[in-house]
Amino acid sequence: MALAVHLLSCLLGTGSWVAINGLWVELPLIVPEAPEGWDLPAHLTLLIQLANAGPLAVALLHRLRPQWLHEPGLIGGLAGLGALACLLLAFLWRARVVVGGSPRSLALLVLLFCLALVDCTSSVTFLPYMRRFPAPFLTSYFVGEGLSGLLPGLVALGQGAGAVRCVNGTQPEYLPPRFSVTLFFLFLAAMMGLCLAALIGLQQLPAARRERAKEQSQARAPVEERPMMGSVPSAGRLSWARAAAVFGLLGWANALSNAVLPAVQSYSCLPYGRAAYHLAATLAALANPLACFVGMALPSR
Repeated sequence: MALAVHLLSCLLGTGSWVAINGLWVELPLIVPEAPEGWDLPAHLTLLIQLANAGPLAVALLHRLRPQWLHEPGLIGGLAGLGALACLLLAFLWRARVVVGGSPRSLALLVLLFCLALVDCTSSVTFLPYMRRFPAPFLTSYFVGEGLSGLLPGLVALGQGAGAVRCVNGTQPEYLPPRFSVTLFFLFLAAMMGLCLAALIGLQQLPAARRERAKEQSQARAPVEERPMMGSVPSAGRLSWARAAAVFGLLGWANALSNAVLPAVQSYSCLPYGRAAYHLAATLAALANPLACFVGMALPSR
């Protein structure tokens, strides 16, 4: 039964970033159809940054109503919103409206913002919930978080895009993907549905309840009675200069990986065609979870 709890923890983790990771690998097929064209990745990057209002709201809740952060209803609402947004995207991603005299993908952009809000907020809500369980289940959650980038990337590789054949020896013709963008969004909706089902299982499954009760009893036990988890020396406080350097490097790395490079990827790959753009976006999504798995096997502190 503990294996079932590990599996549910992993499924919960897959819903943390599967929607946005899936969007990045599907952009090469959406860009040619959207009126925003090659500007769409820059629009998506901006929407993701605006969606960080979600974690800021959670930080405010942590000060005013900290108990709300541990409520399953908040996490279930996020997973449900993500599943609904993916389902609507499957049928509305091509919809256009005229704004300011120009066609715009208003439904696509609004739903993309909803998904970005779900994924950004999941980082500061899912983890507090998983603290109710013993530490080994948190590892399973992080494995699922890595799969949230790996699975959409593998599906996108199977989907294929940008394959070219020559017509009459000179005219290039792009071959269609093996399945449509609509089916890909339905796959993302199913993944978010599994995340919601995993949360319900973690709440209702008797084995999960026993694991939560075990963790609560250990947390209430005196320090000398708790099981030893290894000898970890207490770290001293960082100096202001070193803390500024650490956070500066962290901010610079995140700015490159989450804002600068994704926003210009469509332009950097444009001279090489849609096949290069599709492979670059897909392999970028695969790199992060693979690096996380390597880090789990070869920790470097």
